[in-house]
Amino acid sequence: MFNRLLDRYPEIGTALDYGDAWQLLVVTVLSAQTTDENVNKVAPKLFTKYPTIAALADARPEDVEDIIFSTGFYRQKTKSIIRLAQGLEDLYDGEVPADIDKLVKLQGVGRKTASVVLAEVWDIPAIAVDTHVNRVAGRLGLTSEADPVKIETDLKALYPEKTWSGLSMRFIRFGRDTCDAKRPQCGSCVMFKLCVWPDRFEQAGKATS
Repeated sequence: MFNRLLDRYPEIGTALDYGDAWQLLVVTVLSAQTTDENVNKVAPKLFTKYPTIAALADARPEDVEDIIFSTGFYRQKTKSIIRLAQGLEDLYDGEVPADIDKLVKLQGVGRKTASVVLAEVWDIPAIAVDTHVNRVAGRLGLTSEADPVKIETDLKALYPEKTWSGLSMRFIRFGRDTCDAKRPQCGSCVMFKLCVWPDRFEQAGKATS
């Protein structure tokens, strides 16, 4: 399964625009329940106004809200990214730690966000489990779990550590391109013969009818 994804996506990475580790942390938090395109539209304005962690830590919430409004849930996201910046200042002297246990201590940073940063910025083996990874892994029979941490554990047990950094992004891209939640392209799916999802035959039939 991984080889097929590797053939399809030989080069992979986040679609979020960022300049360094702290910017990736912020845009990943902003990307919750919105598109990467929406985040990429507001990120340049956000980082122009707040070019450093310290600047964002001291930001007025209403000013940040105005900038990120279009990403949705803007009040909660504003609180999260300001507190994230404050946490980086207070806990880690304004440096982003390359350690998942330290990253998840920051406001708004869960294992998914931390794993994205570790894999993208430092190529540290990590698997980020979002809704796409959850769905694809479940349909392919790679896990029977619903909890993201348990899914992460199952995937780490299946795949060599050297593949972890690119695994999540390939699953995510595949989940967007083919294994969609509502309209999966089962009829043209490279995983069809390997898949165990019961509804795949029905979905494939819809594509040909």
